[in-house]
Amino acid sequence: MAISATEVKALRDKTGAGFMECKAALTDAGGDLEEAVTLLRTRGLAKAGRRAGRTTSQGLIGHYIHQGGQVGVLVEVNCESDFVARTDDFQTLVREIAMHIAAASPLCVSRDGVPAADREREQAIYRQQFEGSNKPPQVIDKIVEGKLNSYYEQVVLLDQPSIRDPKTTIGAMVKAAIAKLGENITVARFARFKVGERAD
Repeated sequence: MAISATEVKALRDKTGAGFMECKAALTDAGGDLEEAVTLLRTRGLAKAGRRAGRTTSQGLIGHYIHQGGQVGVLVEVNCESDFVARTDDFQTLVREIAMHIAAASPLCVSRDGVPAADREREQAIYRQQFEGSNKPPQVIDKIVEGKLNSYYEQVVLLDQPSIRDPKTTIGAMVKAAIAKLGENITVARFARFKVGERAD
């Protein structure tokens, strides 16, 4: 079927994808705009996975001060080029992440940052809950794994549901930005300050 320039423009405005990518997605979706959006997102996230190993030596240090000056955040988000770092989309992402950190108070960026002692403590607590139960060990392992994933959603930035859209994690937001901007993007580190709190 013939895809009009108007339809392609509508999809580009909605997704930020390139002209040819939008035209191909609309063709594959039979002209259905929403299905084309889904196709582009799926294809973009696949590309994002392939970009994951690329070096990120540019980026921004974003900040957010909550109203009243009681909570402040600094976050370093990296990308591959200064060009992408200067785009509105990248700067918006950095600000969104900073605002999220202020509200959700994660402890670390990724699961790798969770101290081994904390992980082991959580696992021990979950296992103790099933002491004396008749559940098979493999069933208990699965339950403990599920509870550990829930714990990560509370303390790990990339696993946390976005405060703006709880259906999307911060990690998924970053992957969507990678797909849109065409460069690897990583959250390097952050610091969250709250008046009256002291570092350990």
